[in-house]
Amino acid sequence: MTETAQTGVLSPEFPIARGCPYAPAEEYRRIRAERPITKVRLPDGREAWALSRLSDVRALLTDHRFSANRRDPRFPHLTAGGGVSLLDGERSILTLDAPEHGPERRAVLGEFTVRRMEALRPRIQQIVDEHLDAMLAGPKPVDLVQALSLPVPSLVICELLGVPYEDHDFFQRHSAKTLDQGIGAEERQAAVDALLGYLDELITAKEAAPGDDLFGRQIVKRRAEGTYRHQGMVALAFLLLLAGHETTANMISLGTLMLMENPDKLAALRSDPGKTLDTVEEMLRYFTIVDAFVARFCVEDAEIGGVTIRAGEGVLALGHIANRDPEHFENPETFDAERGARHHVAFGFGFHQCLGQHLARLELQIVFDTLFHRIPELKPAAEVADLPFKDDASIYGLHRLPVTW
Repeated sequence: MTETAQTGVLSPEFPIARGCPYAPAEEYRRIRAERPITKVRLPDGREAWALSRLSDVRALLTDHRFSANRRDPRFPHLTAGGGVSLLDGERSILTLDAPEHGPERRAVLGEFTVRRMEALRPRIQQIVDEHLDAMLAGPKPVDLVQALSLPVPSLVICELLGVPYEDHDFFQRHSAKTLDQGIGAEERQAAVDALLGYLDELITAKEAAPGDDLFGRQIVKRRAEGTYRHQGMVALAFLLLLAGHETTANMISLGTLMLMENPDKLAALRSDPGKTLDTVEEMLRYFTIVDAFVARFCVEDAEIGGVTIRAGEGVLALGHIANRDPEHFENPETFDAERGARHHVAFGFGFHQCLGQHLARLELQIVFDTLFHRIPELKPAAEVADLPFKDDASIYGLHRLPVTW
């Protein structure tokens, strides 16, 4: 028996701020317990279905009846004023549906294979060591976000893409505004436009002289195939530049804080470096830094988890609570590095699974192994309750993390 759409709304509005940096809001737990497929109210006043079970989230992400097109008025945006616009309505891989999505994804997927990412290990290690050298040589306390968490993934993605790192202040400042849920739509769009203008000039320069970087290789390859589009490359650049540093930077900060606050877990990690990848995997599940990491709208009536979702209705995948689904994870509220399970959805699932997941895992592994080996006595220089968490951003993390040793 299936359910038809209900009009009752359990949550007065969405998204819901985290009350604890290490746990979902209590309201999420209530939603999962009372009605795991329910309606929530969006910032613009509309309603959308919210999925909180892991099996339902996976079903959503492998069903072509749900669209990722953020330019469609039916799309359930999580910011007041709706989404932002790219150049002339150009859509990135993230927002494409079949059949356009497959070829676009395959065109760039080869840039992010495990083998290609592993070849970056020596350079990533060098970058981490250089930033730790600077930390150790400077005054204490130091803000780990500015000293390590943000510059490491920023420099790595800049080198991979072919973006001048000396421009990092510009794109980091504007990237932060695109993710800030507390600013107005006009200010957010202005930040997007500034980034697009910068990337438009960058891609134009690379078209004239393609180098041995991701954008240069993509330009040469797509020209040879007859599929190259300037604005399409700018849209790809926008997606990869933002996703390539914001997410990993926040995971570094949150993971470091958790390990400093849990000496037993840190001691276990330091005693056996072979456990680092399992620890990283559990961090990804445990923190899930994007609460509703996927939004879709239904283009054809579909059933998920016994509920009928009608064409035109919006759907949110609540990754944070789905990654703590007791039907899939034993003692899900406990951080357990021995869990060793990779069937979480921190990187998404299905058609749009994160392109850069292998790079993110590698960066996190190198950072945690190196940081606590070189500074074993690292500790917070402020109370956790006083730390500025990113409750105002669509990607959770820390604005600052003062540390000392």
